[in-house]
Amino acid sequence: MYGKAFAPEYQGALTSLSVNSSLDDVLAAGREQLAAAERAGRRAEAARSGLAVAEAHRRLGQVREADRAWKASYRAAREAGDTAAMAWALWSGGTLARQRGAFALAWRLLGLAAELGERGGDVVVRGYSLAGLAETGRIQGDYEAVGRLHEQLLAEARRRGEARHTVWALEGIAQMHRNTGSYDTAYAMFEEAAAIASDADDRRGHAWALRGLADVVSVRDGDTERALGLLTRAEESCRAMRLSSALAYNHKMRGNVLYRAGRYGEARSMYEEALAEFEAIAEPRGQALSRLGLAKCLAHLGRDREETAAELADLARTMDRIGLRHAREMVRRAQEEFCGGQAAPGSAALVRAGR
Repeated sequence: MYGKAFAPEYQGALTSLSVNSSLDDVLAAGREQLAAAERAGRRAEAARSGLAVAEAHRRLGQVREADRAWKASYRAAREAGDTAAMAWALWSGGTLARQRGAFALAWRLLGLAAELGERGGDVVVRGYSLAGLAETGRIQGDYEAVGRLHEQLLAEARRRGEARHTVWALEGIAQMHRNTGSYDTAYAMFEEAAAIASDADDRRGHAWALRGLADVVSVRDGDTERALGLLTRAEESCRAMRLSSALAYNHKMRGNVLYRAGRYGEARSMYEEALAEFEAIAEPRGQALSRLGLAKCLAHLGRDREETAAELADLARTMDRIGLRHAREMVRRAQEEFCGGQAAPGSAALVRAGR
């Protein structure tokens, strides 16, 4: 049995905040408690209030503010000698680094967070940090390296009855199955994640699970209208909680669903909307994926073949630079489909090397 989902990143005086609290409310409460802790000279409390501020900024896509906040939280925790709070701050910083596409930094910060979590005796932050490492590897497409870690973390979450972490692990494993063509397994895991998240009142986790289900329903079953309906339900939660990144990925997935249905004009509009949203929150992975979808739509709508080849060649370099292996393979397939495998002038060697 699973209990209600909770948000362990809301700490100290902020433990009453719900996992479903709007990010505006989290930010306001976090700032208020942070200011009070700083006036009173309570560095440990300042660190924990500052963590909530950092996470609210990050999830709102306010990258600079989030970067300043997690670093301030870390400094306050170090001054207070609070090892666990230092680990939480590093976890926030590592998660932000992954969101920004800085994967090497994400690996370093999350690894340090896991070490400090273990040293400080906080099994939750250690688990969240290991989960962050697993998610970083999954996003990069290194499934063999992190698949086992996902399974390990799922088993631990089930054993402790942690609904939110169980949902996260199920969704991560389901995504890997979906990307490798095991659609039935992916669907079953997304479905289980959606059920657990619903029972635990985890609206964020439920929205991501619905997005995963929509993807599988679209690619496996060709059921466009059901997929769009699932995405509409997910979008309601994203908007209610102001989940900027999740909303942008929802819109990109809506573009994917429309594209598969051959509705290229509608898909183009959704990719353009998602691209603008990702640019607003400085999320390079989402930007690159939206650009790829947009390039494919434009090719179907009559764009010049050389322009398409140039765009895809640039996207190939972008995927290589960011370190997105699965997405790089998607670009290669697009190059084969629209350009006969040929890239723009000057980039043929890059394509032949498969880099």
